[in-house]
Amino acid sequence: MSSDKPSKAPVIPMTYRDAGVDIDAGDALVDRIKPLAKKTMRPEVLGGIGGFGALFEVPKKYQDPVLVSGTDGVGTKLKLAFALDRHDTVGIDLVAMSVNDILVQAAEPLFFLDYFACGRLSVDTAASVVGGIAKGCELSGCALIGGETAEMPGMYPDGEYDLAGFAVGAVERQHILDGSRVAAGDVLLGLASSGFHSNGYSLVRKVLEYACGRISTAALDSIRIEDADQPLSSLVMAPTRIYVKPMLSALAAHRDQIKAMAHITGGGLTGNVPRVLPEQLTAVLHEASWTLPPVMRWLQVQGNVPRDEMHRVFNCGLGMVVVVGAEHAESVAAHLTMQGEVVYRIGEIRVRQSGEPQTIVF
Repeated sequence: MSSDKPSKAPVIPMTYRDAGVDIDAGDALVDRIKPLAKKTMRPEVLGGIGGFGALFEVPKKYQDPVLVSGTDGVGTKLKLAFALDRHDTVGIDLVAMSVNDILVQAAEPLFFLDYFACGRLSVDTAASVVGGIAKGCELSGCALIGGETAEMPGMYPDGEYDLAGFAVGAVERQHILDGSRVAAGDVLLGLASSGFHSNGYSLVRKVLEYACGRISTAALDSIRIEDADQPLSSLVMAPTRIYVKPMLSALAAHRDQIKAMAHITGGGLTGNVPRVLPEQLTAVLHEASWTLPPVMRWLQVQGNVPRDEMHRVFNCGLGMVVVVGAEHAESVAAHLTMQGEVVYRIGEIRVRQSGEPQTIVF
């Protein structure tokens, strides 16, 4: 009869390190993270990094607060980070994707938690990633209140990792934006993106492989893109723009005039604008009213990507769309411009015709 019981114990005692998990590296990473997280602290944080749960007090300024939560990752843009060995910006992407989402309902991001998973922990790489996460939290005014680092041998190839993030914000119940006030005649303002943000990278990588042969810093930077002021490797790794502070400022000054916002994320322009429109309305966008970034124009040509496909995959240069009353469009645009945003008047809302899509790009 066979038995699973070993005949004898190993000569050398087995440790967690032998199994591929380095506890000392994890402790070293925590030490590196603590000063980064400290820079993001808010007065509502109770305690610090290291507890089993993160404690956060709802800010006393809220009278009737509603919590708004969001979660996201970075997607296959991480494959470019691995290939180019650039890990300092994907953490900003991680924060941006969640805080921009909850911002759409007029929520102020309060705190953020991250999840970093790898096969073998590189303290330097992980610290670079978390440094970007902390930077994103600073840009959005939220606290990096906790997270998880998971070292799982055999789950990921050496040098690779995955990221997930979780944001929680708050908004006064009476100030929630749900699109219900949008009406025919309203104007659409578009806020310029910083590039592809963190969407459509399976297609981006496919075009890069076709155009460059292989994905490396040298191969990408051998390409010269007309009108671009950065090398291609920097353009495709540019972090997602965070719109939190400018938009919260605009909401404070023009709350009654701003009727809806759409974060242009997965699904592109034509997939995201309808998410904040009543069924009976259509958004009409005028393509000539804003600028398609040079790197996107290059990708469209190199990949022979159809125009409609560009609109439903990428942000096409607009990371956030804001719906405002026509009579207030100029003042809201001026406020956002003063806050550092590049703002375009990109279209208007009209009554939807039978069978018509909710976003039309002319």
